[in-house]
Amino acid sequence: MPSTPHEVQYLTIHSHRRAFVKVGEGPALLLLHGLGCDHTTWEPVIDDLAKRFTVIAPDLLGHGLSAKPRADYSVGGYANGVRDLLTVLGIDKVTVVGHSFGGGVAMQFAYQFPERTERVVLVASGGLGPEVSPAIRAITTPGFHQAMGVATLPGVRHLGVAGMKALSSLPLKATHDLDEVADIYDSFKDPAARAAIRHVVRAVVDWRGQIVTMADRAYLTQAMPMCVVWGRDDKVIPVRHASLAAALAPRSRIEVIPNSGHFPHKDHPQRFARIVTDFVRTTQPATYSRARWRQLLRNGYVPPVGPVELLAEATPGA
Repeated sequence: MPSTPHEVQYLTIHSHRRAFVKVGEGPALLLLHGLGCDHTTWEPVIDDLAKRFTVIAPDLLGHGLSAKPRADYSVGGYANGVRDLLTVLGIDKVTVVGHSFGGGVAMQFAYQFPERTERVVLVASGGLGPEVSPAIRAITTPGFHQAMGVATLPGVRHLGVAGMKALSSLPLKATHDLDEVADIYDSFKDPAARAAIRHVVRAVVDWRGQIVTMADRAYLTQAMPMCVVWGRDDKVIPVRHASLAAALAPRSRIEVIPNSGHFPHKDHPQRFARIVTDFVRTTQPATYSRARWRQLLRNGYVPPVGPVELLAEATPGA
């Protein structure tokens, strides 16, 4: 981790405050965090990436230091908000990197604004299959807001956070991500944050799992380089979703990292930064062609032939 956090900047767009970090020089790299997180989830990799890229890491609306209004928290709404932030910053095109829910936003951004998307990197991404952890499905249930209000009372919250952080230090796969989960739980002490998260989850998840999927539009990645990164020990969204990505988008690059959970960019930051840097270095940015996009839409989705095995781990020692 860097010795000091990066400076947070603010812009007001559509009357709502947007917090973000912007550092480095070079091609633009947009980092989108997951549900209940904020830009600080990327702190372990920002400095390495900023050596070669202009890194923009926003707090999505309803998260972190950004405003938490009663607003549109759909993936489409988030994609619009990201576009507007980039427009105000004078950035026309980006390689978009999305973690978990942020991966769903990244895919939606690429779908809505292909002319502004050079590449897509999905990190333990939502939107690739129905399975998701019971804890996330629980957010959609009636009474969540009230129950979490009690669970985040000072004494209860402090005990819960301390317990999860202690468990996260154990060498167990089941407790691998509890340190990050503790930070998300702690953020729920803010009623506005709880309400925003509830709106976000209800837009993409119901009691059966994820609703929003890229399956019917993955064929559009033929026109755009895509890399998928997953932790082999992910307990939030199963690693087998990486093989679903390989089936849906056969041209995508898949990296499954061992000894890593739902936050591979925090578990192995140097390796993650190398994967992203190498992906950008070895691929040509997508060039939007309306004629090609039209042809892809006309041809539509063709299901993959036969099963796809789970791809191997990333190259050992990389």
